[in-house]
Amino acid sequence: MKRTGRLTTARAIRALLAFQIAIGVVLFAQDIARTLPQLGYTPRSPGMDEPIRPGDQTRRFQPDRLPLRRPSPGTDMPDTSDMPNRLQFTEAPDDPGVLELTGAIEVGDAVRFADFLETTSLSPETIRLNSPGGSVTDALDMGRAIREAGFDTEIGEEGICLSACPYLLAAGVERRAADSAQVGVHQHYFDESTVLPAFLAVEDIQRGQGEVLGYLLEMGIDPALMQHALVTPPQEIYILLREELEDYAMVTPVEETG
Repeated sequence: MKRTGRLTTARAIRALLAFQIAIGVVLFAQDIARTLPQLGYTPRSPGMDEPIRPGDQTRRFQPDRLPLRRPSPGTDMPDTSDMPNRLQFTEAPDDPGVLELTGAIEVGDAVRFADFLETTSLSPETIRLNSPGGSVTDALDMGRAIREAGFDTEIGEEGICLSACPYLLAAGVERRAADSAQVGVHQHYFDESTVLPAFLAVEDIQRGQGEVLGYLLEMGIDPALMQHALVTPPQEIYILLREELEDYAMVTPVEETG
């Protein structure tokens, strides 16, 4: 009986060890899957310094290598050399009714934004965006706060609103973008777990995409916008033309006067 007990214990230990090895293999495979595309994938699209033309709207995108530099004369990529590495909330120097949100959207910025709105003495009517994007979850939470507060949104001259930032633009009651602004979308990384097996990570991504789709419908945005995001890899960005911004309701119609 003692020998049988020892055998049972040994089998249990071996089974536990095999399970731990299997988990390690899965995690290693996930790390490789996330790393190889960044190492081996070479976008065929032009750089962000190339002018955007109809049918030629996909550009290489490396938000982790900010600052982006102003291109040579004659091209149309805005200057982001002073872009903060997380969102800054400041009153526009030219208009006390405008709150500027500038910089990357980091995890926790939705909480920071909510705290700012509760404590600020400012009374903005419009949110002006200038951001290369970042955390999708925080962008969606901030967007809902923007819509609930009844703010308008805009992108100023030579401003950028890329990756997750367009979800903030979509939240405005009235939405505007200057002709020189850049609005771009692509595939997103959602909150990836380093513990979940690969098939559950895929479920998380699908759930995240479903949440984004529901958010766009909630904001009155044409969900056809997602077709550009879903087919554009994270290392690239699809820049929307003015007519696309209007067709998808990312900007609201300008009322004619007179």
